[in-house]
Amino acid sequence: MLIKMDNPKILGDIVSIISELVTEVKIKIDKNGMGIIAIDPANVSLVSFKLPISSFSTFEANEEIIGLNLDSLKQVLKRWDVGSSLTMQTEENTLKIEIYDKTKRTFKLALIDIEQEEKAMPMLDFSCKVEMSSLDFAEAIEDCSIVADSCSFAIAQNKFIIEAKGLNSAKAEFSEEVKAEGEGKAKYSLEYMQKFIRASKLSEKVKINFSNDYPLKIEFKENNFELAFVLAPRVENED
Repeated sequence: MLIKMDNPKILGDIVSIISELVTEVKIKIDKNGMGIIAIDPANVSLVSFKLPISSFSTFEANEEIIGLNLDSLKQVLKRWDVGSSLTMQTEENTLKIEIYDKTKRTFKLALIDIEQEEKAMPMLDFSCKVEMSSLDFAEAIEDCSIVADSCSFAIAQNKFIIEAKGLNSAKAEFSEEVKAEGEGKAKYSLEYMQKFIRASKLSEKVKINFSNDYPLKIEFKENNFELAFVLAPRVENED
């Protein structure tokens, strides 16, 4: 495998986000590009990331799966700077990463064996679908995190409502500024949601899919990447 990126910033940004959920991953390289699907250690969330072949200026690879420590990869990708290019090449039991700017810098990361089956995005059927500004969504999640550790998503009368209740409460209602279909309500962990919304800076829009007491799927998508999260619901008695 030999791949080159003239602008690897998006890879660095997304690896940083994913590393908040999982520390070791299998990275799949095939004719379509690069991808990751992983489940967090608590089996509460799943993350799926795709980087299309168009994101690479050089792409010489057969189908290959490599195991890496994401924290190590994140630290190397942070060494990239504007104007630098980056290559990745498998070499025996290592991934060789070279950064080209004024100087040529070489890093070698040990490949690791990850004892888990290859994951796939689950097939889910949602009754509620929302498309809205990713920054507005992130603001609502941050508001809720001030008052509670979970929040509810609901669609009622064509309004999308995000609400958190504890001793205090926070509520955001969206109508004309969002596309909302269906009707339902579910509750989710804000600890995970705060990790997901880091991707709001990478994409203008976010798609939110849920059903009554059912897993949540959040999607951020641009021409140069796809990033999706699935989160188990919090099923508990309402106060």
